[in-house]
Amino acid sequence: MTTDERHPEVIVDFVFDDGLFFIAIKNIGDAPAYDVSIKFDKKITGVEGTKDISALSLFQNTPFLAPHKEIVTFLDSSASYFRRRQPMNIRAKATYKDFSGVAHRFVARHDLSIYRDIGCIRRTAVSEFPHQTTSSCD
Repeated sequence: MTTDERHPEVIVDFVFDDGLFFIAIKNIGDAPAYDVSIKFDKKITGVEGTKDISALSLFQNTPFLAPHKEIVTFLDSSASYFRRRQPMNIRAKATYKDFSGVAHRFVARHDLSIYRDIGCIRRTAVSEFPHQTTSSCD
């Protein structure tokens, strides 16, 4: 692959892991992304409703995102997110530049309601209670 063929590709993803939601900014491309900014179409509050996640500086301006780099931030537990009736359908627009200063954008549409019925197992610290688990995300 020549240098001319390499380009950044920035996406925004919601990650569900054992009943916890995270938001990830990923450069899945083969070149760095510059001046990365994420705009959500709705306000997203997390951490039990105590933090405006959509306003984090991470989403306002990330000056450099290396190729194949991922930055992940905690959003909330799925139980808290669903209980507080947070937005289910979210559009996230990523804007960024390549090395030449050419602007790019990517819009991802997410439906977090697909995670509502997924079960999960919460494990406690192995050293304390190695076999204790629960079968729901609540």
